[in-house]
Amino acid sequence: MPVYKAPVEDVMFLLNDVFPIERYNNLSGFADATPDTVEAILAEGAKLCEEAFAPLNLSGDQEGCTRSADGSVTTPKGFKEAYEAYSAGGWMGLAAPEEFGGQGLPSVLNTVMQEFISSANLALGMYPGLTQGAIAALLVHGTEEQKRTYLPKMIEGAWTGTMNLTEPHCGTDLGLLKSKAVPNGDGSYAISGTKIFISAGEHDMAENIVHLVLARIEGAPAGTKGISLFVVPKFLVKEDGALGDRNGVSCGSLEHKMGIHGNATCVMNYDGARGWLIGEENRGLNAMFVMMNEARLAVGVQGLAQSEVAYQNAVAYAKDRLQGRALTGAKFPDKPADPIIVHPDVRRTLLSIKAVNEAGRALVVWTGLNSDIAHRSSDEAQRQVAEDYMGLMTPVVKGVLTDLGFDNAVKAQQMFGGHGYVEESGMSQFVRDARITQIYEGANGIQAMDLVGRKLGKDGGRAVMTFFNEVGAFCQENAGDENLKAYIAPLQQGLGHLQQATMWFMQNAMARPDNAGAGATDYMHLFGLVVMGYMWAKMAKAAQGKKAEGNGAADRMDAKLVTGRFFMERLMPETGTRLARISTGADTTMALPAEAF
Repeated sequence: MPVYKAPVEDVMFLLNDVFPIERYNNLSGFADATPDTVEAILAEGAKLCEEAFAPLNLSGDQEGCTRSADGSVTTPKGFKEAYEAYSAGGWMGLAAPEEFGGQGLPSVLNTVMQEFISSANLALGMYPGLTQGAIAALLVHGTEEQKRTYLPKMIEGAWTGTMNLTEPHCGTDLGLLKSKAVPNGDGSYAISGTKIFISAGEHDMAENIVHLVLARIEGAPAGTKGISLFVVPKFLVKEDGALGDRNGVSCGSLEHKMGIHGNATCVMNYDGARGWLIGEENRGLNAMFVMMNEARLAVGVQGLAQSEVAYQNAVAYAKDRLQGRALTGAKFPDKPADPIIVHPDVRRTLLSIKAVNEAGRALVVWTGLNSDIAHRSSDEAQRQVAEDYMGLMTPVVKGVLTDLGFDNAVKAQQMFGGHGYVEESGMSQFVRDARITQIYEGANGIQAMDLVGRKLGKDGGRAVMTFFNEVGAFCQENAGDENLKAYIAPLQQGLGHLQQATMWFMQNAMARPDNAGAGATDYMHLFGLVVMGYMWAKMAKAAQGKKAEGNGAADRMDAKLVTGRFFMERLMPETGTRLARISTGADTTMALPAEAF
């Protein structure tokens, strides 16, 4: 049976020492989030994930969801009870506004909980995760009546939410969608069409499911400019808030998938279902992007989460599996062989995963704090900087952490040898579940193109220049610290490579866009290495300071510093390779005619 322990201690190091949460007490909800309170909240969340969610991960994968002839869907045994425990604990509304029944705490705490939940049971965690995305969209673009109607029940966890974008003939190119909306004359619309790949589209864990659906109003312009967003509940809601008749929406079938078997991925049929416009007509993508951006960041967290749980199981196995002797002589002469963790290549593999996980977690926490600033700060300039950061970093968090999450799940599986390939170890599930994170909410090639094609040049390059200046200033401020030399020098070199790559695009991609397309994925990963290197430099500085305090954390901080040095020595040099690939341009990539493939 796979194991999982939520990394509460590591998160508290980040929130206490690297990005001290008390610095943000001027933001709404932060004054109540004292370090002791935060630690107590996360410890309780960890307990829920370890004891209620994680034990159902393997069995949920094996059992999957089932659809009955009437279109109803049953989730795996135990899922409903675990979800009810989650809802009863108030976790859905952890960061939601108090006026709708939430607790109003910092959203960064919810981000951390998303990691814990996704490590413990990704398929189960998607049900509340999608609901929180729908809540975010309704908060920003819903009418007051829509908010009063749906948000309290969704924040309570009694109702869940979904997003309905994809159709059989269109995925990324939503301008091709055919779902239509016909005015009913009473303020509602009749929604008709078919949506596919709808996660949590139908299930037995909540009284109602609130679907957010993209459709085109009759007579609307073609393409993306004619798309509107609608709220379409599974059961209609009466004026007094009670549930009424079943709406014209149903699950036509369940997708048969490589992974996340415990999540109901549905084909959803809308047959004149009653829906209500969210936001403005023909501005549906603008409204849906609130949910999509939330979802993309959450998927990045899922990539980190699968990497973390796979790593934990690989470490446990490496400490227990006896095979061969250490190259320098037997380390456990009383045993028939040494545990495989004595072997350098095993340690290289495990440290590669560990170094990415800890940097990725720091990146996720830093991004979560920026999200809180963007949504809660009263300082307009501060909000703008945070919003710029979020726009720039969203494709990096999603694309890089999910690519590396899948790679790391494979590396962790490799530690088990043949035992990792058989289902009973659980390692195959981590690989299969991690794979979807690279695909949904915008495939990673799209994330890379979004970064290069849209985010770099936005507002005259304001966001990327701010990032360059921030990292450069940090390097300059700490250049004289001998204890940080091993972290600062590689970071400076990586930042230089990233700046060179950015300049190369500016000089070579405007006239020939294929150059940007050919180098986009390498650029995204180059950016990811630099931002993770920056995270490691900040963590190293905090660890040195914590060691100096002499509070008994020396061993843990030493491990942190060694892991950071491994990242800088072994992973950071890849920035040079990425730059070299980008600089070759698109000539060879585009040279072959299609027939030659």
